[in-house]
Amino acid sequence: MLTSDREAGEGTVHGQVHDGFEGVREAFAHVVREQPQPTGQQLAVYSDGVRVVDLWAGPGVDGDTLTGVFSVSKGAAYIVVALLVQDGVLDLDRTVSSYWPEFGQAGKERITLRQLLAHQAGVVGVDDVFTIEELADDRLMAGRLAAQAPYWTPGTAFGYHGLVIAALAGEVVRRATGRSLQDWWELRVRAPRGADFFLGLPEELDARYLPVTPAVPEPGAEEPEPESRKLLDIAFSTAHLPDLSVFPNFRLTRALGQGSAGGVASARGAAAAFAAVIGVLDGSPALLDPDTIETFTRIHSEGTDLVGGDESRFALGFQVLDARYDVLGADAFGHGGAAGAMAFASPARGFAYGYVRSRFALGDSADKENTMMIGEVVAAVRGRK
Repeated sequence: MLTSDREAGEGTVHGQVHDGFEGVREAFAHVVREQPQPTGQQLAVYSDGVRVVDLWAGPGVDGDTLTGVFSVSKGAAYIVVALLVQDGVLDLDRTVSSYWPEFGQAGKERITLRQLLAHQAGVVGVDDVFTIEELADDRLMAGRLAAQAPYWTPGTAFGYHGLVIAALAGEVVRRATGRSLQDWWELRVRAPRGADFFLGLPEELDARYLPVTPAVPEPGAEEPEPESRKLLDIAFSTAHLPDLSVFPNFRLTRALGQGSAGGVASARGAAAAFAAVIGVLDGSPALLDPDTIETFTRIHSEGTDLVGGDESRFALGFQVLDARYDVLGADAFGHGGAAGAMAFASPARGFAYGYVRSRFALGDSADKENTMMIGEVVAAVRGRK
């Protein structure tokens, strides 16, 4: 049995939840009520093969609406790499340059694919930063990154390769297979599993795209400065992209499917992709086996992130989420996005979660939103067992 639409202050929460997930709907309604500006939001959860939560709210939004999900895109990139490692096509402990010879210069000769995925390579950008046109195109970035010297000794530290990690990993994929990371995502995951999570949005679907809007800070509010402003500016090419919120709104970004931050999805699509990975999507077999999941979700980098200056942890690309959301177990893996989106899977509890929003969140407000909703999801899933 399903429950459906409910008023949420000035907006209405649309959609459905299965019995037992009413608390998730209430948490989502609270999140909608608390928005300081109009925001499009969606929440979807798959549990044991069924979509048990399917909610949306906001002007111009329905369950099929697509929007930019920023670094949730990285989750798709890492799923592709994990599939190719599982297939035996890629080897985590081979050097990147063994696949991509041009990369093996300027102190990068011994960097392994494992170190690259763990954000340890030190190649977070280029000295004179990328233009917006280059940022939208993983191939163009890879060509310039091949000659760049690392910003720290590879393997000795880590820092978030925020806009380039999929360009780097994607060039390894292309050299090893002859196909792009985006092609593999479409062939192995998105199309066969019917997930509305695109790395390369077809023009005919652009009518479903809801542009991302920037947050409007309160008067006098200031964002904290990271310790290494220069490195952050290089990593995010702020000279040419001072406002990251507009990045997926460029048609070129969406068309090329920039793998680090240019993905476009609905909550249904983001949740479905991670549900497919662990085998809780409509009875389909899991894309990744338990050994591969364990390899890719083991902590590889922990401590101070040299780019952001904060304390952080990474597995092989995927974010380690149990410290961020303490109701989750160590098995949960996925990735968040700059506007506040989040997509992950919990193999032990048998569910996958997708949340997207069309307006950048202020400060840690999106983390608080996800904390509330994830808590209710976990409680509901436990109640079904």
